Amino acid sequence: MASVRLIDLALLTALATPMVATAQGRTIYCCDVDGRPVCGDILPAACYGRGYRELSTSGTLRRYVPPPLTAEEIALRDERARRRKEAEAVALKQRRLDQALLETYPSVTAIADRRDRSLADVDRTIADLRVREKELIARKARFERELGAYGGQNVPPGLAEDLHNVEGEITAQRSIIDAKLRERELLRARFEEDRSRYLELTAPASRPR
Repeated sequence: MASVRLIDLALLTALATPMVATAQGRTIYCCDVDGRPVCGDILPAACYGRGYRELSTSGTLRRYVPPPLTAEEIALRDERARRRKEAEAVALKQRRLDQALLETYPSVTAIADRRDRSLADVDRTIADLRVREKELIARKARFERELGAYGGQNVPPGLAEDLHNVEGEITAQRSIIDAKLRERELLRARFEEDRSRYLELTAPASRPR
């Protein structure tokens, strides 16, 4: 009989062990509604749309699930993400420009040399354009003298047309000169920016240690 009782005790112990383990593995879901906790073996309906806690049967916090974001919070999150991506894109572009600058020029002197050559090319073009402008102005003066000689009587049609055409050419020529002068200023400013940036990138404090 003693041996039978021992067997029954062992059997009861074996059957009870999974039940204890199951109870220990259970999760209790709780949230606060109007300042009072609402709990259940499954998430209570009152907790829908709220933040809730997942607890063990002993009350230990296993996980906290925050409430879903509101429409305003979603919009704010998306806007922050957009700004972050834009900032990252700008930073990436700047890194590429910096790398290209360092690969193009071996020294700050090389930047100055390239600047001087580029500006000299533009200056030669402007000088040629001004020569052409002077020629057109001289032609206009000649046509005006010829026109004045007629005193407004029996003026040849071609002469008035020639004067009109040369005036249009002068206007166009001056527009081209103005465009070249703006190009020269932009060119000078760009090389100055490159020079300043190059000095920043090659300064001792900017070099990796």
